[in-house]
Amino acid sequence: MAVLMSDDAVIERVLEHATAKTTDLGERVWREPVEHYLSQDRFDLEVELFKRLPMVYCPSAALPEPGSYLARTHAGAPLLVVRGSDGVVRAFHNACRHRGMMLAEGQGQVKGGFVCRYHAWAYGLDGALRSMAGPEGFPGVDAAEHGLKPVAVEERGGFVFVTLEEPVGLGALESLPQIIADDQRVFDYSTFVDDANWKLLKEFSMEGYHIKSLHNQSFYPYGYDNLNIIETFGPNTRVTFPFKRIEKLRELPRDEWRAAGKLTYVNQVFPNTRVSILSNHYQMVTLEPLSPGQTRWHVFRLTVPGECHTPESLERSKRDAEFVKDTGLAEDREAACSSQASLAGGGNTHLTFGLYEKAVVHFHQHLDECVNRVIAQRDAAG
Repeated sequence: MAVLMSDDAVIERVLEHATAKTTDLGERVWREPVEHYLSQDRFDLEVELFKRLPMVYCPSAALPEPGSYLARTHAGAPLLVVRGSDGVVRAFHNACRHRGMMLAEGQGQVKGGFVCRYHAWAYGLDGALRSMAGPEGFPGVDAAEHGLKPVAVEERGGFVFVTLEEPVGLGALESLPQIIADDQRVFDYSTFVDDANWKLLKEFSMEGYHIKSLHNQSFYPYGYDNLNIIETFGPNTRVTFPFKRIEKLRELPRDEWRAAGKLTYVNQVFPNTRVSILSNHYQMVTLEPLSPGQTRWHVFRLTVPGECHTPESLERSKRDAEFVKDTGLAEDREAACSSQASLAGGGNTHLTFGLYEKAVVHFHQHLDECVNRVIAQRDAAG
């Protein structure tokens, strides 16, 4: 498990950077070909990679009790993930074994299992086929062989991971600390689609080089421009975005320093998930690629750890979430979609990421390594 810097160590480094007007720097400039945001071949390789790595499907908190489920597509496959009566999370292809109709949509709660609306075949929370309407019409059909097709699943770090096919590596699981606590609750889940490649929608959350220019009236009045602490753990990163009010801690003894409300941690879980630890809520985003130029967002908003989940604390979380959604995030999405719209015009052959964008470079290095692994295995198989 990764060991990240303590809050005190992060605060100390932020204050040093603020005094010196510096930031954490990378070691190299990275040039990412524009074709990697436009090419169908590259997109297909990335989707294949998504099938062959452990990938975040949802936070564990989205499945709080037996019978809690979430159905959505992942890497083009409709999946159904449910917590069983034994408390274990299981994942299945969301397809009835009779005629293939999906058994569930969205998020919800069931008692004993799932019944297909088409012909009423019924399945338990463990995926086993429990009953067929008119079983005499299916001589020789063994119910034991017609349970839902399972998908590899694992809970770790506060997330539910799924792996569709034979993995090419551990991905985020190579080095993953506990990021979401057991006592956190999901208070909102939403999805929407942007006309941009998934990588463009990831990159803006990995650097603060754009804070003053893009967020001049939203985040910049409260936060620093181009001041980040970058920690890497396996293919993952944690990017710290400090608020200017952290300067008040200079007046306090170190044992009275508190990070809450003074900085935002953005944990990047490779390849397509991030968790932002904000003032009064957590925001988890998973980006689902739909095409080279289109991405579906899955946004889970969670309470903070240690909350008593009172109406007052929930209202604070909701207000915090609305501020983030309606200000900075909208500006970031607009920038990413604008970039996507320009790429096919030929103005650039590649996008350039500099020393200020260390976490972005780290991401692309690992993505390229994984994609090349997929290509090598495909070539070896003939």
